[in-house]
Amino acid sequence: MSHATVLGISTPAMLWLAVRELPSQILAVLEGKNDRHRAQRDAVTAFSVRCASAALLYLSQIALARWMGSYEYGIYVFVWTWVMILGGLADLGLGVATIRFVPHYRESGDPALVRGIVRGSRWLSLGVGTLIAFGGVALLYAFEPLDGPFMLPAYLALVCVPLYALTWVQDGIGKAFAWMGLSLVPGYIVRPALLLIAMIVAHAIGLPMEAKTAAAAAIIATWVTGVLQTVLMDVRLKEAIGSGTYRYEFPVWLKASWPLLATNASEFALQSADVLIISHYMTPTDVAIYFAAAKTMSLILFVHYAVGSSVANHFAALAARGDRVELDKFARDAAHWTFWPSLAAGCALLALGLPLLWLFGPQFTSGYPVMLILVVGFLFRASMGPTEFLLNMMGKQRISAAVQVTMALAAVALNFLLVPYYGLIGAAVASSSVLVVGALMNNYAVSRTLGIEVAVWSNLFKGKQAG
Repeated sequence: MSHATVLGISTPAMLWLAVRELPSQILAVLEGKNDRHRAQRDAVTAFSVRCASAALLYLSQIALARWMGSYEYGIYVFVWTWVMILGGLADLGLGVATIRFVPHYRESGDPALVRGIVRGSRWLSLGVGTLIAFGGVALLYAFEPLDGPFMLPAYLALVCVPLYALTWVQDGIGKAFAWMGLSLVPGYIVRPALLLIAMIVAHAIGLPMEAKTAAAAAIIATWVTGVLQTVLMDVRLKEAIGSGTYRYEFPVWLKASWPLLATNASEFALQSADVLIISHYMTPTDVAIYFAAAKTMSLILFVHYAVGSSVANHFAALAARGDRVELDKFARDAAHWTFWPSLAAGCALLALGLPLLWLFGPQFTSGYPVMLILVVGFLFRASMGPTEFLLNMMGKQRISAAVQVTMALAAVALNFLLVPYYGLIGAAVASSSVLVVGALMNNYAVSRTLGIEVAVWSNLFKGKQAG
């Protein structure tokens, strides 16, 4: 059969049918008529929030870089990177575990356990985050491990950790209930918007545009965001699960969450090893240039994150129902939802890369080669779809954790090996290489343990064979 026809229908005819049915398909997605449509709607919501967030983050980061200069901006990048790492680990992995357990408990009709894991994960993250903040302050005071210009911004940044941790775990709770707006908007829209507003006020009243001022603005933004999200989530939770008894199964939850914690730690290492190692060998200005280029290119990952966030709870629900056929199809769909928008985003970012970097300052355009190298790893990862989400939701979190830990160790080793000799290019090569290897490992794990071939090219090949 000719590639121009499928099942006797010509390609132009297929295109016309697709265009004609597009309005009804869009309406079905918006109404969420079935699990697939609800997942697509959630993915669109998540992606829209992340796009709006990208715009806000870009605006705020450009403003910070312009006002502070590359040196002070590099210091702020360093200390805020540590906030993200420490705050993201403070929930001990329960933020992701809730996405698995809440749908399972709701499917099995056990609201007491739902209420228990929600309350328990929130208080645990806040408590551990507070302990980390006090421990960090004590460490800085006792040993003074950082150079003088870094110390005060680091002290201030640690104040953000408890509420950053709470927001992080509530991000997972929101996804577990498919409340994508409440999950994503506070951390990705409200917090950067408040940071920008605080810095505008500081600039207007004549405060010094230094890293310590930005860290103080981050305290305001993080705490207001965390409190606001908590209040709004309490209202939604009361409607969804009501009031009543609480049951806690911390041994079960923590046993399931420690691999997820290892996965989160590894993911943070993947995202931050290059920046932190560059800061060890190079100047804050180099840190700022690399950060601007890497974060510009990593906008591609918003697609991966949006799809993964929206489909994770559906993976868990399908697993709880034992519907393997629909799970197989759903996982393949998720890979296509991830790759093709990522490819379009990658092409657009490369085309606009130099102007975007110039917005940070003329010297930032020297980071464009970093973008050219990183795009390879990001797109290769996207071609496998959200495999790590699939493994975690199917109870294969130990395999996912092993892959992530391997990637993290490789990222640290390669950055230490390449950065001293090749600088920013070495960091980009290390990060991109690790993303490629990790994507292949996750794909192999999904294929061997779940029997699902999620790679985009395997699905395309099968489609051509069917034709």
